[in-house]
Amino acid sequence: MIDCNHQKLSVQFYQNPDVCEVAKCLLGKILVSNLEGIRTSGVIVETEAYSYTEKACHAYMNRNTNRTKVLFSAAGTAYVYLCYGIHKLLNVVTNAEGIAEAVLIRAVQPLDGIQIMTERRNQKKADYNLTSGPGKVCQALGIGMEHNTTSLLGNDLWIESSGTSNEEIVASPRIGVAYAKEDALLPWRFSFAQNRWVSKGNNSYQNVVRS
Repeated sequence: MIDCNHQKLSVQFYQNPDVCEVAKCLLGKILVSNLEGIRTSGVIVETEAYSYTEKACHAYMNRNTNRTKVLFSAAGTAYVYLCYGIHKLLNVVTNAEGIAEAVLIRAVQPLDGIQIMTERRNQKKADYNLTSGPGKVCQALGIGMEHNTTSLLGNDLWIESSGTSNEEIVASPRIGVAYAKEDALLPWRFSFAQNRWVSKGNNSYQNVVRS
């Protein structure tokens, strides 16, 4: 069960040097957007870890460009980028400043402002398609390119603690990173095993990491 004693995550949470540990610990936390006084949120149920040490990361081998420089910024910074020139994807920068690592928020379970989220997604109801993918999450919560480099310690976009979840966590290969060759096989995608909001893909190669 998840309690209601929510507190904004501190910078120390994001400074953890183990990006996979951060990705696992973000499960069950609550992603919140507060845009023009409208709060929308969802429980994080799926994440992916990325590190400059592996080929799937945009900053592989410390590649520092106009696009990737945010990955080298302070922990707790939002890295929002366009996928295929269409979908906005939200990542959370982790580790120490100057070390390019981040966690992609892949899926959330809708919580607050569900009606607003369905309107943003042009849906009639809050079914599986509402937030079961990283592009859907950003659209539903109103997260756009203007939020790239935003501090998650501020008041527009943040992540809250949510107590303890007893859901089983599984690890599997990340989605859509075949270009990374052998690194595409890393089990750096983490999700709640039985949660219906988890996106589809690579679900047949799961290992339980917490039960």
